[in-house]
Amino acid sequence: MSTRQSSALLQNLWDKDYAATLDEPGRLLYRSNLLGSDKRITNYGGGNTSAKVTTPDPLSGEDVQVLWVKGSGGDVGTMKLDGFATLYQSKLDGLRALYRGEAFEDEMVGYLPHCTFNLNPRASSIDTPLHAYVPRVHVDHMHPDAIIAIAAAADGEALTREIFGEDIGWLPWKRPGYELGLWLGKYCEENPGARGVILGSHGLFTWADTAEECYAVTLEIINQGITWLAGKTQGNAAFGGPHHGALSNEQRQQVAEKLMPEIRGLISSGQYQTGHFDDSATVLEFVCAQDMPALAALGTSCPDHFLRTKIRPLIIDFDPSGNDPAATIQTLPAALQQYRDDYAAYYERCKHADSPAMRDANPVVYLVPGVGMITFAKDKATARISAEFYTNAINVMRESSAVSTYCGLPEQEAFDIEYWLLEEAKLQRMPAPKSLAGRVALVTGGAGGIGSATAERLLAEGACVVLADIDETLLSDTGRQLIDRYGSDVVRQVVMDVTDESQVVAAFATTAREYGGLDILVSNAGIASSAPIEETTLQLWNKNMDILSTGYFLVSREAFKLFRRQALGGAVVFVASKNALAASAGASAYCTAKAAEVHLARCLALEGAGGGIRVNVVNPDAVLQGSKIWSGEWLQQRAEAYGKETEELQAHYLERSLLKRAVLPEDIAEATYFLVSDVSAKSTGNIFNVDAGNVQSFTR
Repeated sequence: MSTRQSSALLQNLWDKDYAATLDEPGRLLYRSNLLGSDKRITNYGGGNTSAKVTTPDPLSGEDVQVLWVKGSGGDVGTMKLDGFATLYQSKLDGLRALYRGEAFEDEMVGYLPHCTFNLNPRASSIDTPLHAYVPRVHVDHMHPDAIIAIAAAADGEALTREIFGEDIGWLPWKRPGYELGLWLGKYCEENPGARGVILGSHGLFTWADTAEECYAVTLEIINQGITWLAGKTQGNAAFGGPHHGALSNEQRQQVAEKLMPEIRGLISSGQYQTGHFDDSATVLEFVCAQDMPALAALGTSCPDHFLRTKIRPLIIDFDPSGNDPAATIQTLPAALQQYRDDYAAYYERCKHADSPAMRDANPVVYLVPGVGMITFAKDKATARISAEFYTNAINVMRESSAVSTYCGLPEQEAFDIEYWLLEEAKLQRMPAPKSLAGRVALVTGGAGGIGSATAERLLAEGACVVLADIDETLLSDTGRQLIDRYGSDVVRQVVMDVTDESQVVAAFATTAREYGGLDILVSNAGIASSAPIEETTLQLWNKNMDILSTGYFLVSREAFKLFRRQALGGAVVFVASKNALAASAGASAYCTAKAAEVHLARCLALEGAGGGIRVNVVNPDAVLQGSKIWSGEWLQQRAEAYGKETEELQAHYLERSLLKRAVLPEDIAEATYFLVSDVSAKSTGNIFNVDAGNVQSFTR
């Protein structure tokens, strides 16, 4: 089934009444956010917008013209006003006198900070000259699929004239920079009636004298392209028609769950990689198509696409009619090595004397016939965005190849963008990755006080976290709070009873599909019970053993399976209890089950050491605040055991401890973080007491 959307025209969302309340920079921001809210107009981080605003100079008080333009690295859909660079237009005009020619255009970037207005710290993007030298107040530069399909066609210039006449011009491919800015300015001077330009293999520039008109022109031109393409392609088989049938939704997920940890293990030797799986209709149509291999080999066209997807994807050797992931897994090492060898050869063919050293040679995009697309990157957001960019590229290839011959970016041009010294400088300015960047953690009992505090600590250090809990309502609330603080990319939730083998297996499969694998298991699911031995029922005994012993075995077993498949090592922390070491009267079931946890951890430390899998234990005591086990009968039972009222129990525990300090969920989280991080890379089989000092639980 074709995913062409012939009737899906862009809607004008401009609110005149709201816009009237804004100043000129405010209307620029409003326009930018509207344009960036639709991936058919531009993808995340792609494109830029500008306005030339007359404003008083803070030094002279005289009115000057200031270029407001999206700064380097921003996203028009989500940016705020502080995302714009501001530059004196007169100084930008003056740069023309300093320009020494195309061979020296990169040095012009160094002059842009000298043009800054009002000490604005936002760095200017490489596209600043393209906006500065268009002699109109408002300028949009977008990457719409419908327009790039024309820009990437072999006869794109002729198609542009056919569709737009004299309204929209054409400039052949040139790398973004100062020279292209001069080209664009010259075109505008020579064609004063034009409302925009298509840049070959790149995107669309449009302009007008008001923010509202500029927004309307941008939508009009894109819609014109959508309508023309729909008229030419309606009823045509996309990509040469289907070659494979798509597997069922459940089968596709199962294949992804099997392949992703294997791929992740093979590509994460230098840096942990995080995965993303996409089996949308657009992707499925492409990976099942007759022409997919030939088109994929051509690579992407738009430089924004290419920078995030590498020169081309890797097509996984998978036959959906046989649906044998195990056979495909056997082919992965050789396929990845061939891709790396080809990438190294590409680097050697295209490099310059001053090119940066070759970067990671592994693919970013993996196409699986009949299944979908897998992407891997340094973090989940980048992996997801890379998938979005390749989906845009698929849309471009579909339409462009239907009306003409699709052309990828020439290899040397692609290399010169990928290894552009200015791009390298931007990469070097990025902050150092956090200590758990790229790693994936699963936390059982994740909705409770200790579990949620641990999840937050791991998230703060850059990990992706899967929260697992039996309490669906509390899990949803906890997940929402963490998403609000850290974003939806890095938090997932699975309802899981640790005593249910099928639910445990399913939770780890979900983790593999959502993030590509697993690096950290925090086994924290808990229960607490108190009863004299003669009043301890078999049901109560078994419940403690099922959750605190069998449950810990089940999640550890599934974690070890993933760790072994990836061959990247791993870290396991059991959140046990002081009672694992110090017996308590009236709690034999609980204490025995907790002791079993500790011994299981010791056994697993022995089994895992050869594979770099570390297993340690954190023993809390008296964590009253935020802990679910204190919200039921346990609080009353323990108070009665010590002859106290419930409100006196905290003070009792404080007095009992050597340090006389309360133990909080955050304290357990900090100990857990230490044991899963690289700072404890040489520690396994340990018991880490976090109990404010309890002499009975001193390890011996």
